[in-house]
Amino acid sequence: MPMFERMLWRVCRGNVFVRQAEILEPLEDPVTEEEVHKVVFLIFFQGEKLKNKVKKICDGCRATTYPCPESQQERQEMGQGVRGRLDDLTVVLNQTTDHRHRVLAAAAKHLRTWFIKVRKIKAIYHALNMLNLDVTNKCLIAECWIPVSDLGRIQDGLRKGTEKSGSSVQPILNTIKPTMMPPTFHRTNKFTNGFQALVNAYGVATYREINPALYTTTSFPFLFAVMFGDAGHGLIMLLFALWMVLREKALIASKMSGEIWNIFFGGRYILLMMGFFSVYTGIIYNDIFSKSFNIFGSSWHMGENATVHYLSYVEEVTLNPLYEKEYDQTPYPFGFDPIWQIAVNKIAFQNSYKMKISIIIGVVQMIFGVMLSLVNHL
Repeated sequence: MPMFERMLWRVCRGNVFVRQAEILEPLEDPVTEEEVHKVVFLIFFQGEKLKNKVKKICDGCRATTYPCPESQQERQEMGQGVRGRLDDLTVVLNQTTDHRHRVLAAAAKHLRTWFIKVRKIKAIYHALNMLNLDVTNKCLIAECWIPVSDLGRIQDGLRKGTEKSGSSVQPILNTIKPTMMPPTFHRTNKFTNGFQALVNAYGVATYREINPALYTTTSFPFLFAVMFGDAGHGLIMLLFALWMVLREKALIASKMSGEIWNIFFGGRYILLMMGFFSVYTGIIYNDIFSKSFNIFGSSWHMGENATVHYLSYVEEVTLNPLYEKEYDQTPYPFGFDPIWQIAVNKIAFQNSYKMKISIIIGVVQMIFGVMLSLVNHL
């Protein structure tokens, strides 16, 4: 606006009188639909030459000009006409908005049903696109792999589909001898699905091979627990997985999104087994949040024959298992004796124990894997 006023002043040599008023509310551009700020101006001048100059300047500054009658009565009539048109447009806009709201509200009631119908239709056409037309272009031919155990169910499904559609032509199902290796199919449920996905991440078994996912349901969480032997942390994992298992229907219905959540929820039964075995191994290690619990009473006691050593001004006591006053001759009923928590050689003893157990478990697992390979080979 300042540039517009300066140009008018210089071109018209000061022979124009300009009055302006800024519109406080932003207006919507009908082309770009963006909000723009406008200014209303009124220019007083005299003569045709000035009129042409003012009009060219207004066009150059992309100003919208409107005719202004000379008499006051005409201006009032023009203003009333503009206000009348504005009122009519307001009424039309309000009625259009109400009608649009009613139409959208009525459509919203059926939106979920429409979504389901469209998805079903898309699924049907997606399946039909994988079929081939016969020579007469009247029948569809499908070649697919199906489990032998599901043959009866598929025949029943085809028969029910024929009855529902009212078709007079019965579907024909023929078994073809394949020339290629059939694909691998593992029937899973909600418990084994996570373990099967875990095994498939490493590789899919070939046709008629033993499916290792069945054994993984026990071996994987147990080997994890051997490394993660803490009953406290295992209990937290167990309770979290148990919460997801017990509320799985409500959690599925809530459609919670997020990559991390989907990983946890998809492997909820894996976490459940891992937590259960971690509690088990944690009790064996007598390790609950890195603390030991003296539940059954220690089998070691301070006796007369205990050897006392003084190393770096620290008193150390060596207990001899040969003496009944120092050792009850009966081991701790389950897991590590809590006395090892305060023993100087705790780490050396427990690491040695865990190392030997790990070797035994590893060798057993390797032999078991070799036996499965032998069965696959035969």
